[in-house]
Amino acid sequence: MPLKPPDSLHLRSAEGWLELGDPAEASQEIAKIRANLRLHPDVLEVCWQICVRTRTWDCSLTVARSLIERAPDRPNGWINLSFALHELNRTPEAWDNLFKVAEKFPGEPTIAYNLACYGAQLGRLWEAEQWLKQAFKVGDATLLKRLALSDADLKPLWKLIGNW
Repeated sequence: MPLKPPDSLHLRSAEGWLELGDPAEASQEIAKIRANLRLHPDVLEVCWQICVRTRTWDCSLTVARSLIERAPDRPNGWINLSFALHELNRTPEAWDNLFKVAEKFPGEPTIAYNLACYGAQLGRLWEAEQWLKQAFKVGDATLLKRLALSDADLKPLWKLIGNW
């Protein structure tokens, strides 16, 4: 169920502050949302962005878990949780988390792309290659290829990607 004013306005304002690069102001806008609505999935997604911008990975982990609990059918919760785990140097857990839901979100290129990243970092190069090809298949291949060729997580695959 979508948020209604004034809470939706505070949420949009928080998103705007994030776009301007000011997570502190974004947090202040989130604080204006009624307490009983701060666990709304849309609010949690913005809270996760605030945690990422402030590089508070434990916070981002907690928020991602809350998002999964409240909206398990949204791929972002799963993606966000794995991203936070990876940033906390818990890449095997990041891989396991996304791998178990990849089938649930077959058209989500970010899941396939991130599995490629985590696979490459774990030395699972063949699997990483397959996931990256899947990301190219379901997403914007040109954009993703350009991104992949500058993504340090995918460095072990750069020579292969250049030939695709």
